[in-house]
Amino acid sequence: MKKIYLFGLVVLGMLAFSSCNDDNDELTNSRLTYYANLQMQGDEFMIVPVGTAYVDPGCTGTLYDEATGENKDITSQIVVGGDEVDPNTMGFYYVTYTAAGSDGFTSTVTRTVCVCDPTVSLDISGSYNTDMNASMYYGKVSGVVDWYPFAVFAAGYGYTTQCTGITFKRLAPGFFQVSDLLGGWYDQVRGFGVNYSGAIGCMTGYVSVDNDGNIELISSYIGAWGDSLDYIEDGKYDAETGTISYFASYAGSAVVMTVVLHKQ
Repeated sequence: MKKIYLFGLVVLGMLAFSSCNDDNDELTNSRLTYYANLQMQGDEFMIVPVGTAYVDPGCTGTLYDEATGENKDITSQIVVGGDEVDPNTMGFYYVTYTAAGSDGFTSTVTRTVCVCDPTVSLDISGSYNTDMNASMYYGKVSGVVDWYPFAVFAAGYGYTTQCTGITFKRLAPGFFQVSDLLGGWYDQVRGFGVNYSGAIGCMTGYVSVDNDGNIELISSYIGAWGDSLDYIEDGKYDAETGTISYFASYAGSAVVMTVVLHKQ
């Protein structure tokens, strides 16, 4: 019986060794995959005056050919997609260029096209502080639902007494990127910026402004829930005081507030 037991161990060992060799053989059968190399022509961010035809500068591409050891031109295989640019409607458009690599995996690059009014000279760019008393939120305090200043909620949550650093960055005439359209409500008042990594509580977005200081929402996004504002209305910039104000609706009007910002 002892001899049979030892023989069994030898056989098992040989099988285990063979199995390991098979695994190693599989690992050595790997091969490289090559992705398309895409090069956009022209600028990645293009400004098109409203009413002017958009001319796509195009995109070129190459793909490494393992058989010849050279990069071959695949420009004709690039598929153009994304938004169709309407030169008569102001806003942002995203044009994509996509091509497949050696194993079918795709590469994509994106161009942003901004159709804007070049006559807009008003510049609201800069860093702003939230007016904690003039900014109002419709919510519950001591069991009573009503409009209350941000300052009341800030005192209750205890994360900050002043929301700061709300930035407006000029991208094109009349178009601005905003760091938090909610004036710090979730990120600072509710403490998302303290309790979570990344600015997931910031409602980032884009707005347009005309020479009379009227502000309109273009788009928005908040990482915490992956959605956007319903709308903003009564948006206004007061050049004399450096004040931005608007009414914001979010989550099907379950969250509504009036935001007032003062330039630093």
